[in-house]
Amino acid sequence: MGNSKEQIYSKSPHFIQNCIVSLYNILAYRKRYSKKYKGFLEHYKSNNNLSIEELKDIQAEKYRKFITHVNDTSLYYKNAFAGIESPEDLSNIIKLPIVDKETLRKNIEEVYTIKKSEGGVSKTGGTTGKSLEVVFTFDDIEERFAILDNFRNSFGYALGKKTAWFSGKSLLNNRDIKKNRFWKTDFFYNVRYYSTFHIHNKYLGYYVQDLIKYAPEYMVGFPSTMYEIAKYGMANTIDFPANTIKAIFPTAETITDDIRSVLEGYFKTNIYNQYASSEGAPFILECKNKKLHLELQSGVFEVFDDAYNPSKKGRLVITSFNTHGTPLIRYDIGDQIELSDESCDCGNNNPLVKEILGRISDYIYSEEIGKINLGNISNSLKGVKGIVKFQIQQDTIDEIVVLIEKDEKQYTTKYEEIFLKNLRDRVGNEMKIVLQYVDEIPVEKSGKFRIVKNSLKDV
Repeated sequence: MGNSKEQIYSKSPHFIQNCIVSLYNILAYRKRYSKKYKGFLEHYKSNNNLSIEELKDIQAEKYRKFITHVNDTSLYYKNAFAGIESPEDLSNIIKLPIVDKETLRKNIEEVYTIKKSEGGVSKTGGTTGKSLEVVFTFDDIEERFAILDNFRNSFGYALGKKTAWFSGKSLLNNRDIKKNRFWKTDFFYNVRYYSTFHIHNKYLGYYVQDLIKYAPEYMVGFPSTMYEIAKYGMANTIDFPANTIKAIFPTAETITDDIRSVLEGYFKTNIYNQYASSEGAPFILECKNKKLHLELQSGVFEVFDDAYNPSKKGRLVITSFNTHGTPLIRYDIGDQIELSDESCDCGNNNPLVKEILGRISDYIYSEEIGKINLGNISNSLKGVKGIVKFQIQQDTIDEIVVLIEKDEKQYTTKYEEIFLKNLRDRVGNEMKIVLQYVDEIPVEKSGKFRIVKNSLKDV
């Protein structure tokens, strides 16, 4: 929404704001779900049980068409491919240059194949914090939604089913806060949008009670927000009715074992994870057997160690077939995954991923221990009561600062000692640990919450 529209929205009464949200979605969904979307959705539904050989054939053909198109339309890639024999042949992908986020940002005008006015724009942060604007063709937008909906549809979801959505939309005003109302509702599509910017102990009870009252069939969005709500419900013995929520579809954040356990336990349902990105990464999707599958029809996935040698576990470099407007080819997206050699009998024959490890910056670095990943860090709460939320910040190699929101009634010196010991077990004896108790740890501008904020480079 533009500034004038935002002003009209902010000054409107709650009922009118709900109507504006509904109207905004009606207009957005018309673009998103046209005739081409239906064709894409049918295509992916019919391809749900292809063999690995068939999937690889489709991947190679899509790659050929994509690289040929990019070579013809993107000045940056035309120059990058100069001198490379048959860049459109998937077996030659190793000859193509790897592009990181900062390189993409600096060369973005030459990377674009269309004008911003000719597509849909998505904004994402670069490594310097500067915004990166990615332009999608409308066909790519529709195909990406078809892939996502085909995944969610397999668990019963369909547009119009009652859904609780937790994303970075800033929808509330001061009147809402005074009335302890932390949501807006699209009554046309049956979606209630909950704010991710007001996740504070004094408000969480209102979230829990409204979720029980609203009784959504599905929950979608930032898992960190749902996690805080679930923890509050558990701590205050507020029972969430069984057989309400059929599935939780998290977005945009890494799912740790603790987050999965708390969400599935409290809401009495299953999480089905998916990985993509605002830049347009190809998809990784979780099946009914709780196994993660690469979606080879959406792109090429390469995994490297820090020296860019092929590896089972390490940094993810992607080539995405749904990025015709701002091509992503051998793009180091800044995330890490671990591949698996196992097989799955769910019917999806795409290769398996053992774990999505998250952002490369989501770790603590200790010279004594090495890199300590997000899942290991989140487990520092084992045996600890009274820590509502914590965030670790690392700006120097020999010190971490730990921000803590505590529950005064539960948190004691005993639990501080357990928490410190848990951290010490993970980072070693040489690291300086500084605990800072704060009233509130802010979320990012996007509405996401980060357990780790690491500003170290190249360690």
